[in-house]
Amino acid sequence: MTAHPSVRGDVAVLVPAAGMGVRLGPGAPKALRLLRGEPLLMHAVRRVAAAPSVGCIVVAAPADAVDDVAAMLRPLSSPAVRLLVVAGGASRQASVAAALAAVPEEFGIVLVHDAARALTPPELVETVADAVRGGHGAVIPVLAVVDTIKQVDNSGVVVGTVDRSVLRAVQTPQGFRRDVLTSAHAAAVDEHTDDAGMAEKLGIPVHTVPGSEAAMKITRPFDLAVAELLF
Repeated sequence: MTAHPSVRGDVAVLVPAAGMGVRLGPGAPKALRLLRGEPLLMHAVRRVAAAPSVGCIVVAAPADAVDDVAAMLRPLSSPAVRLLVVAGGASRQASVAAALAAVPEEFGIVLVHDAARALTPPELVETVADAVRGGHGAVIPVLAVVDTIKQVDNSGVVVGTVDRSVLRAVQTPQGFRRDVLTSAHAAAVDEHTDDAGMAEKLGIPVHTVPGSEAAMKITRPFDLAVAELLF
């Protein structure tokens, strides 16, 4: 990736981390599952905090583990990066809203990042922040789809082949002007798992930037094994 100017202090990053992650199997909430002896959340926050633009990180933790998560993350806090932990909600959307409400007023750029994308490089955080800073109201990192995609009916029979050249796989962090993200959450009438989708419904153009293979989402035990190898 290209080099970025060092702009410290104008970006806040929200990390919803209250979900259980049932596809990863039984155990602790997904963000607290271990990768190389540390919770996924620790890896994710450490990499986000290393991005020069980031001045605040707000983690939405399981409601019964706020104090424990705050204590766990305390070593990652610094004079340059404020680290706040709030109680998350019953859904990802509710957790993002709770974290957004806790962002100090001076931050006009807000990124939303999945703790499950624990190996996301700081350079990707900078790329997204730069695009928002450059005038885009909503920005998402994407990768081209490399598999052939089939459309099937309810019985599992193929009804068509989708043109993959116009498809993209979406990653995080997703970036927004603060007013755009606030308006998107205020206008939401149903549940979304993607904040950019909420902005789309408001008619906000969503700009794309190149994603990173390292920003894979750890959802299943197989993904965790792959992340161990990538680490």
